[in-house]
Formats: sequence, C-alpha cells, structure tokens
Amino acid sequence: MKKLVFFIAFALVSTLSAFAQQYKVVTSVESIVPNGLGRSRIINALEDKDYKEFTSIQTEEDNTRNKSKRDEIRVKNFAETKLLNFYNIGGIRFQNIAANDALITSMINDMIAEGWILEHVISAVESEGGKGDGQGIFITRYIFKKG
Repeated sequence: MKKLVFFIAFALVSTLSAFAQQYKVVTSVESIVPNGLGRSRIINALEDKDYKEFTSIQTEEDNTRNKSKRDEIRVKNFAETKLLNFYNIGGIRFQNIAANDALITSMINDMIAEGWILEHVISAVESEGGKGDGQGIFITRYIFKKG
C-alpha cells in the first residue's frame, strides 16, 4: 500500500513539474564581415511576448491576415552585451574569438547559477555572398530550460 501511495505521489509531482517548465532563448550574433566593420552582440530579451497575439490562422473560409504592426512585435527591453568581431583590418583575430568565448561562458554560467539548464545550442552562418556583398554573421541560439 505504501508503495502504491508513493508511486501515485511521484507520478503526480512528475506531471505537475512537466507543466511548470519554462524556456528562454538567448542569441549571440558574431560578425564575419571583413575588416571588422560588423557588429557582434549577445541579445537577451527582458520581456515576454505571446506569439498568439501575432498569429493568424488561414483557412479556406477565413484568410484574414494578422494586422500586427512591427512596433507591437518589437521587444524594447533587452540586454545587449558587446562582443568582438571575428575579423579586424588584418584578418581573422583569434584573441577576439577567445574574448567572445569568455563572455559567452560567463553568460551561460550566470544563467545556470540562476537555475536555468542549457537545453540546446543551435548555430547558423550567413556568409559573404561574393564580391561587394560585405555581409556575414555567425548566429547562435542558446535555449535554456527551468523547472
């Protein structure tokens, strides 16, 4: 009987904790623009948005689009941590990469100290598209979980 009560209590607590999970995304953007002309940052939104407010459901009967304005979607409260660009006038700068790694590590350690768990890391690159493009970023999304 005690085992049954314990099992039911454990199952109930497990079920409740599954609903209490919270996620947070922090993004780093590192410039890969030649000559160090880009901007590199860690971006952390300090306000929540409900995606449902900016979502419309398209059906055959109702194809009304969501009429949200950009300023309604835009997050105005966010933390912006300066990072160094991968390149400077002399080319790739390994000290800058090491400095960015130190700052990103500090951010991750701080989030973990606040009770967050680093759940996933996703990276992507948009590199320079040829002569005259001058564009390029290395973006990483850190997905944290709490609860």
